[in-house]
Amino acid sequence: MKPFVLPGHRSISEPALLFHPDRKQDRDTHPLAGLLRFGPYSRSLMNPVLDPIKVAVIFPAGFRSRIRNLLREFEQRHTPRERRNYLIEFPGFARVFGLRLEAASDDAIIELPSSVEHEVLGAQRPHLRLADILTTTMNRLTAVRNEFDVVLIFLPDRWERAFHGEDDDFDLHDYIKAINASRGIPTQIVQEGRALSYTCRASVMWRLGIALYCKAGGVPWKLADSEPDAAYVGLSYALRYGEKGRVTFVTCCSQVFDSDGAGLEFVAYETDDVRVFKDEPFLSRSEMRRVMARSLALYQRRHGGRNPKQVIIHKTTEFKPDEVDGCFDAWSSSEGIHLYQIQQETLWRGILIQAPHSPATKSGIPSAYPCNRGSYLQLGEREALLWSQGAVPAAGGQGNFYKEGKGIPHPLVLRRFAGHGGWHEQVQAVLSLSKMNWNNDSLYDRLPVTLSYASILARTVKRMPTILPRPYEFRLFM
Repeated sequence: MKPFVLPGHRSISEPALLFHPDRKQDRDTHPLAGLLRFGPYSRSLMNPVLDPIKVAVIFPAGFRSRIRNLLREFEQRHTPRERRNYLIEFPGFARVFGLRLEAASDDAIIELPSSVEHEVLGAQRPHLRLADILTTTMNRLTAVRNEFDVVLIFLPDRWERAFHGEDDDFDLHDYIKAINASRGIPTQIVQEGRALSYTCRASVMWRLGIALYCKAGGVPWKLADSEPDAAYVGLSYALRYGEKGRVTFVTCCSQVFDSDGAGLEFVAYETDDVRVFKDEPFLSRSEMRRVMARSLALYQRRHGGRNPKQVIIHKTTEFKPDEVDGCFDAWSSSEGIHLYQIQQETLWRGILIQAPHSPATKSGIPSAYPCNRGSYLQLGEREALLWSQGAVPAAGGQGNFYKEGKGIPHPLVLRRFAGHGGWHEQVQAVLSLSKMNWNNDSLYDRLPVTLSYASILARTVKRMPTILPRPYEFRLFM
């Protein structure tokens, strides 16, 4: 083989999702079509989501009728006006999930005073003023916590300059999530332009409907084909800076997923026993052992004290030797430990070349679609490329579907720091986990949920007033 010729690529078909705990035939690659055909996975469990789902609401003055209309829309039919080769008709919340969605009691429906807008927009630091007002308002809901399951918080577009701090690291979305997560209250933030005024109502209903169902405790789907007795761990860090821009300590977020891709809980704790290279933190052996031991305890608590046979750990940065040793220290009782760095930034591309139309044509021509999602190419013994974005044949029954719409997708770079065997199973796992984001209506995400969730957790957790030494449910941070 010539040294400059790459090995042939392989392709994995679109992973299927499971919508019933016992009926293995209730499966579909299309998450929305599967929900419509079979209903959500947790509807058949012993402790399903309570009917109806009660929604508390915080909204600006003058928005009452628009909020009422939005809740009414959940029980109406909506035809897609975008992504028509993927998005399907929304037939109503009760038709999809098998239960109703309705407003909570009057005590949990809070309209902000009309003076709030002047106070916020007229403040020298509007983001802090809005945060104070919402915190006070959310405090009122704790007194009636038994009256609702989820809180809807509506933010008008004209308050947009109060959503972020210009001179500090402030994000209103993350702040609201952090405050309510520490109280055990799931929230759904609804921005006017992205929900109330968005043109495609089917998209809004699917997206909000799935999110509200999950935040109320439901499980919409799981992976249909997964490695038995495997645990997937996503690891992410959040840096906190002190004087002169120095890192004072790091918040470590580690979450565990079952073999079927369903997220359990996650742990977070702070440490100053780190080394920082180019703004990237790396743990010592003892600290990595500690965070992985807590992750193991999460898995064992949900599985009767059993250890997983296979452990697959993902993070976006490389694994230093001390971190590798710490992982093996904590998971030593498992048969296989696999450590992978998954990197998004790369100069690699991939295009699909169609076969010649006739024998007289010597070369093919570029296809109208990019290479198929699920294509992967091994670069070396410990490195491979995976296209988690790309064309999906017949995703909605109407030909190829390319979520991004245009452009040539970048592959993910997978680097192995521990583990053995071929690439097929590990690439299959990454591709499958990219379908497990329950906070949108998409066919897939670019990253596996181990990393997409971990980054959200790390970003939000660093804004929590206190990090308690206990597991947190991820639905509080969605």
